[in-house]
Amino acid sequence: MPKLLISSCTGPDDPTRSSIPFHIAANGAAASGVDCSIALAGDATALTRPGAAADVRGIGIPPLGELLDKCLAAGIQIHV
Repeated sequence: MPKLLISSCTGPDDPTRSSIPFHIAANGAAASGVDCSIALAGDATALTRPGAAADVRGIGIPPLGELLDKCLAAGIQIHV
């Protein structure tokens, strides 16, 4: 099985860019059968604070809260 690690350092100040790794992981990689993980660094670690995902809504992609739920349901690991 192919493996993919998606890394991000963009935080909630840029909702679209900070949501893209979760969108790719949940709706792209995992849906295609790729073993995927996400690594958060720098400003992106702020996304792990309780309630932070509820306020992140990018343009043209689902809200981060929905993407996180989908990632967790798919067993995607998130490394901080």
